Amino acid sequence: MTEPLLKEKEQQDVRASVAVQGPVGVGATLRGMREARRISENEASQRLKFSVRQIRALESEDWDHLPPGVPLRGFVRNYARYLEADVDAILLLLDNQVGPTKPRGIVSAAGVQASVGTDNEMPGGGEATHWPWGWFFTILAILVVAAFYAVNRGWVPESWLIFDWLKAIANNE
Repeated sequence: MTEPLLKEKEQQDVRASVAVQGPVGVGATLRGMREARRISENEASQRLKFSVRQIRALESEDWDHLPPGVPLRGFVRNYARYLEADVDAILLLLDNQVGPTKPRGIVSAAGVQASVGTDNEMPGGGEATHWPWGWFFTILAILVVAAFYAVNRGWVPESWLIFDWLKAIANNE
């Protein structure tokens, strides 16, 4: 019976501590995680291939100095992965803070909108891809010509040649 009361008390303590600390945004969260791991801005910059200026702008939530939309989402996702954070939670926090950054649906012919799934999925369905048979036959022809050239030059051991007509080509008869 006292267990639910303890949980309510713990939840009130957490709410009170959040209220005292103030709102925590994406930048403050990522900065706190980076500092907890004792990673400098320069180390993060080198690892992520982003400038120190961009990392500082993200951590200070200076959105005017960062690209909007999908590029910002990718930047935050990579930074969260590097810090081994919960990527989905960080992206949700970003969307709540700056507005939707998810890619929009793809508009196909005749105004039909094809929806894009999660961030890691490609849209399914649609047209089937066709094998480029022209390239296949071109590469096959090149390999056959190269094989005959190698046999004619004597580069292939005669023990490998199983047909008499190949042995005749190898011996230049």
